[in-house]
Amino acid sequence: MILRIIFAMSVFAMLTLTLSVISFSQDRLTDRPRDFVELSERLSPAVVNISTAQTIEITANRAFPKGSPLEKFNDFFGDGGDQNRIARSLGSGFVIDKDGYIVTNNHVIEGADEIEVAFPNGDTYEAQLVGRDPSTDIALLKIEAGKDIPFVDFAGQDSAKVGEWVLAIGNPLGYSSSVAVGVVSARHRQISMTNYDDFIQTDVAINKGNSGGPLFNMDGDVVGVNTAIVSPTGFSVGLSFSIPADLASYVVDQLREYGETRRGFLGVRVQPVTKAIAKSYKLKDPHGALVRSVTKDGPAAKAGLKRGDLITTLGGVKLENSGKLARIIAEAEIDANLTVEYIRRKKRKTVEVLIERLEEKVEKLGRKKTSSDQDIATGSVMGIIVEELSEKIRSRMGLGDDVMGVRVTKISIKSIAQGKLHKGDIIMEVAQEQVEDTADFIEKMKAAKENEDAILLLIHRNGAPVFYSLEPEA
Repeated sequence: MILRIIFAMSVFAMLTLTLSVISFSQDRLTDRPRDFVELSERLSPAVVNISTAQTIEITANRAFPKGSPLEKFNDFFGDGGDQNRIARSLGSGFVIDKDGYIVTNNHVIEGADEIEVAFPNGDTYEAQLVGRDPSTDIALLKIEAGKDIPFVDFAGQDSAKVGEWVLAIGNPLGYSSSVAVGVVSARHRQISMTNYDDFIQTDVAINKGNSGGPLFNMDGDVVGVNTAIVSPTGFSVGLSFSIPADLASYVVDQLREYGETRRGFLGVRVQPVTKAIAKSYKLKDPHGALVRSVTKDGPAAKAGLKRGDLITTLGGVKLENSGKLARIIAEAEIDANLTVEYIRRKKRKTVEVLIERLEEKVEKLGRKKTSSDQDIATGSVMGIIVEELSEKIRSRMGLGDDVMGVRVTKISIKSIAQGKLHKGDIIMEVAQEQVEDTADFIEKMKAAKENEDAILLLIHRNGAPVFYSLEPEA
């Protein structure tokens, strides 16, 4: 009888455990999304393709030096003289508000003479650079859309958790609006890419062209800016890195307000604290930042900090690692005191340090205009600003003798051509009539507008002709 009771109790316990496991499994499966259709449809319209153009001057290798009596024979030996080459790049970005501000990576637009933004619906705009920050690889652009455009929001501070689902949308290898899904693999990664490495590591498939695109959580908020991959092949192997939203949004706010970043400066160089170093400073666990040098006359030196001091806390925040020091100092209020707790010769000390501004030099983008550029005839009609094709422009753009017309330099926000034409387009024909120069273009556009019909334009773009129709009443 007793054995039967024991057997019955054992069977009951096993059934209870089995039901618990099934219930747990069902709960976990319920947490996992069936698909990402709703998120993709809602978020994709705010993710843009960014293309840039940069003029690179190429100096020819001459067989005979310039001015030599034999210079004319350079052509015989294949010397075509100095030339220009147009280098292009592709990346991703995302709109963060209705005013047309767009976030991307600095390395996507660095060195660009022209920046173009393309939306999934086909709308394209010339983008202006608001500011850029090479130290975090963040850049802020702005477009004048003249209408409401979709945008997304940054998530709250430190919102990405290890193991949670994340979704990336971008333009890998030029395939626009591509969606990839994965999980957060790790936090606070340092890959020696920027001065403020604090990356989110994921296993999302990130490839060339994804740079600058958003990493979303399941609420549809941006938790990171996709920036880098680690791969022996140059393509995704499941090790991708994103700038966390709190760092990106901080930099964006500064670029938006000042056009540049304004960071704090402490004036120390530090190194990580190993277990051996922690033990010598009587720390139970390795944390903090060990000062290896102090800048002369810097804030730290003025406050009395010295080489060998181990900083454990800044502004009341414990330093889990040495990398966190740079982030805290960078975001500290300038010309304000910051409390520094440190260990010197096994004794804990506290000091107030007056944070100064870090002096950073960021070169402006774009090619400097020459005097010959400034002498080019320009004109404007219906919000389309154009210039004549000088020999220098022809050479820079690689235009053949068969390409005639005027070059678009700007499209005003209220122009009927907004979203269709963009900077760099060559307008060859208006209403199927050849355009000779700026005056001829203006005259033909006005005449076509008076007919109150759609204006057919023949455009030379990216080495190929394409037709666009403009509605005068738009």
